[in-house]
Amino acid sequence: MGSSPPSPTTQYTQQFLSNMLSQRGLLPYLEDVKWLIRQHLVSITDSYPSLQPKTSTYTHNDGRTVTLLQADGTLPMLYQGVTYNIPVVFWLMESYPKHPPLVYVNPTRDMIIKRPHPFVNPSGTVSIPYLHNWVYPSSNLLDLAQTLSHYFSQDPPLYSQRRPNPNPNPSPSPSPSPSFATQGSSVAAAARPAIPPRSYPQSPYGSGRIPPRREEDAGEVMKREVVNKLVEKAHSDVGEFRKRREGEMEGMMDAQRVLRERGEEIGRGLREMVGEKEALEQQLQMVLMNSDILEGWLRENEGKKKSAGVDVDDAFEPCDGLSKQILECTASDLAIEDVIYSLDKAVQEGTMRFDQYLRSVRLLSREQFLHRATTSKVRAAQMQAQVNNMAARASSQYAV
Repeated sequence: MGSSPPSPTTQYTQQFLSNMLSQRGLLPYLEDVKWLIRQHLVSITDSYPSLQPKTSTYTHNDGRTVTLLQADGTLPMLYQGVTYNIPVVFWLMESYPKHPPLVYVNPTRDMIIKRPHPFVNPSGTVSIPYLHNWVYPSSNLLDLAQTLSHYFSQDPPLYSQRRPNPNPNPSPSPSPSPSFATQGSSVAAAARPAIPPRSYPQSPYGSGRIPPRREEDAGEVMKREVVNKLVEKAHSDVGEFRKRREGEMEGMMDAQRVLRERGEEIGRGLREMVGEKEALEQQLQMVLMNSDILEGWLRENEGKKKSAGVDVDDAFEPCDGLSKQILECTASDLAIEDVIYSLDKAVQEGTMRFDQYLRSVRLLSREQFLHRATTSKVRAAQMQAQVNNMAARASSQYAV
């Protein structure tokens, strides 16, 4: 068997909540919990028709005002076998349903709040363990209302003030109730649980109750059902679309991060290539400079004939004092190297004592170090001179 169609009251409530929650920016609730808020209010309205959802303006302690949803009406409770209706209002704050609602007892003008009461303070604020132990998303308004009705049945929070009856023969009360007297007063007042009339004065917390309903034809009801289904489908589609877009955005952010890292690597590689290019250009200049020197030497000695009686030491003639000094230092360095090699052979063959070998090697090594140091200094001076010569020739060419 299929489920029975919802009543006109339930349909009106669903349409009202769908219209309110579908308007972006009208209510301060998060988009991903609006559907759950709608379900909570529909559930409590189905179980307690005397509680109806509406919108009203709530004023915070710091003076800020905000438009919020609330469930306002009466909550039935059973006390001593009789059902009483307690006027209450459930405020759904901005952080609902992740945080509990604010619940107030809303007494009429002929009611007073019981003092002291374990769950209701003199201002009407309700505080029960269910509110303190609120757990999202399992906690809901329906369970809260049932728990509140249970606590109020054990200890009613409101009493009606019995006013003096001008009739000298008042009719007896249908049910006896306890009485209490205020200390220091000569008039005793009877107290009994509140039984407010069905139409009690409007809540001081604000207006906005759903107006009276009228019966509509089947076409209007079907049209409203179609609109509700379309709104629900739109909410579902928007949620899925947002999830897909969030996934795409995360993928794009990851790709952007990878591209940024690769850009940094390319930048580092480009800087290294520029440095290597500069080093190669310097080496190319040195090669070109040495080529010029060799070509000049070849041009100068190309016409000379080779003589049979030429001395080996006279085969090469230094072009300047620095080159002569390098030649001498290099010859001395190589000669010392040959002497040390001969000393090694002599020690191995036993023709030379080891202590004498050590003294000789120490002296020769010191002298060889001095020749090599001199060679390095002279070579650096030659390099600087060649650079200056090239700069002078380049400047002369540009001048021409």
